[in-house]
Amino acid sequence: MAVALGRSGWWWCWARRLSAPNGSRMLLFLLLLGSGQGPRQVGAGQTFEYLKREHSLSKPYQGVGTGSSSLWNLMGSAMVMTQYIRLTPDMQSKQGALWNRVPCFLRDWELQVHFRIHGQGKKNLHGDGLAIWYTKDRMQPGPVFGNMDKFVGLGVFVDTYPNEEKQQEAQKRRYSPGVQRVFPYISAMVNNGSLSYDHERDGRPTELGGCTAIVRNLHYDTFLVIRYVKRHLTIMMDIDGKHEWRDCIEVPGVRLPRGYYFGTSSITGDLSDNHDLVSLKLFELTVERTPEEEKLHRDVFLPSVDNMKLPAMTAPLPPLSGLALFLIVFFSLVFSVFAIVIGIILYNKWQEQSRKRFY
Repeated sequence: MAVALGRSGWWWCWARRLSAPNGSRMLLFLLLLGSGQGPRQVGAGQTFEYLKREHSLSKPYQGVGTGSSSLWNLMGSAMVMTQYIRLTPDMQSKQGALWNRVPCFLRDWELQVHFRIHGQGKKNLHGDGLAIWYTKDRMQPGPVFGNMDKFVGLGVFVDTYPNEEKQQEAQKRRYSPGVQRVFPYISAMVNNGSLSYDHERDGRPTELGGCTAIVRNLHYDTFLVIRYVKRHLTIMMDIDGKHEWRDCIEVPGVRLPRGYYFGTSSITGDLSDNHDLVSLKLFELTVERTPEEEKLHRDVFLPSVDNMKLPAMTAPLPPLSGLALFLIVFFSLVFSVFAIVIGIILYNKWQEQSRKRFY
């Protein structure tokens, strides 16, 4: 299903089409109109969006660095270029990431991601993809598209290499037509820290949903939008150069805590690609709620999905106090001495009975 683009309002589509010299003034006006933080209606009189600059990033990429004063931090092989931020180059065994330093306390939001994936690799000889994160922890390198495994929060993955399919081919097995997925593939996962991302199966056991997204080596812009409104997660894409959103994933009952961090990461292995981020734009969505919805949509402290049971986190046992440790050691010694005494008494009785038998 394709829907009209709502990328910060109607001005965005027209701004992208205005390239003639006589339209330069109008283009400048429209860009200035769309770049402010004023409200913009995106629904039928119920939803307004506000650009949140502290959670957004676009050219010329000011506020990106490694210091504590930067709004965005780079990690690994990520580097700032003139027209984009390259998370990983088209080289083997690289990983990079970009993380927002400001935790997000918005209740309803929409994240628009402008990205590019391209490289020299031919069909199925490229990898591995990139991820967009909204998680409790930030700047934690790991095996899941350059981020830590068993993360806490939301991960959206643009996976470009079919690991499971290649394993099935190596084992001379075939998928049934209803099960096989076509790559590149977008999927989403909510984790409370107890689940591992299954690389061998391309995250299939834990995915909330997914769709095919042919995003490599395209000559036009590719976009992804993640919208979280009233505990409803929606992911759409604009990858056909038609300036239209296409539905990808829609999941109700997603419960995400506030105060987590936005980020994006990428990784390459034996296969590689250029993974470029052009912009991240976060919008606060103001949505009307009924009193009943206000009660239902209270803050949560651990990510979860309705009708989907995540394994419970096992809390570590609190350390024993000095008194408790002394009592445990004391009673253990008493029990040991008591057992030894009983053992000696039983042994002596057994010896006396043995002597009486000989006499």
